[in-house]
Amino acid sequence: MRLIATFEDPVKRQPLKLALFSLEDISTPPFQREISESLKKHLEMAIEKLGFITPIVVVPKDGKYYVVDGRHRLEAMRDLGAREILAIVVDESLYHYILEFNTEKPPNVKEKSKQAYRLFMDFYKENRSIREEDLFTYFKEPMLITFGFAIEEFDNRFPASFYESFLSKLDNFLDLPLNEAVEERRKRAQALVDLNRVVNEKYAEFGWDNALLKGEIVRKAFQKAYGLRVRTIGEDFYSAIERVKEACEELTIEDFSGLGE
Repeated sequence: MRLIATFEDPVKRQPLKLALFSLEDISTPPFQREISESLKKHLEMAIEKLGFITPIVVVPKDGKYYVVDGRHRLEAMRDLGAREILAIVVDESLYHYILEFNTEKPPNVKEKSKQAYRLFMDFYKENRSIREEDLFTYFKEPMLITFGFAIEEFDNRFPASFYESFLSKLDNFLDLPLNEAVEERRKRAQALVDLNRVVNEKYAEFGWDNALLKGEIVRKAFQKAYGLRVRTIGEDFYSAIERVKEACEELTIEDFSGLGE
């Protein structure tokens, strides 16, 4: 690392450093999202045209420097054959706030969920006695953790976005240490995957051939179970899942007024 300048950010007045790093000295956290090849290619073209003018953000931890914002820029620079990269060095306390970054391309629900799972498991490996609810500042929404478990441990194709509206009214941060919370998240994920199986069966029953209509089945089942304007669900997690599952099983093609024909 070659230090260029030290300064304070204009909002929180926290000390920052601007430094030049060898690309070989930058590591990737285990909970980073996957690379988008199209975004990386777009950045490569932009960098070739304009130069590298937006530094990445790195965090020092355990003797290494981890990129927490700008991984696509980092990989674009690697592909362009660059040897060095400009970075802003922030305090180690920001290492786990990766969900607050990702400004190059806002991640979709599935990407955020996979990141939330990896971040959760990183905390789990570090200290299993931490209570999940004490980590709420690191995760945007508790449902992302449940979705993450569903995707990473049960079904990589689980359509999290179809269940976003439903679970946002139901899921919560757990008042449990991580060694117990991890098992509860697995149970919740399994319940969601079981509900999705019923949705898939109903979709097959209707003979539809547009997978996006599975989202309509979820939406209609939720409305059938709880009405149109519900903001929160007072039932416990598993009772609510069962209620929507039963509503889904009762749906008929007439409930969709010709949708999918």
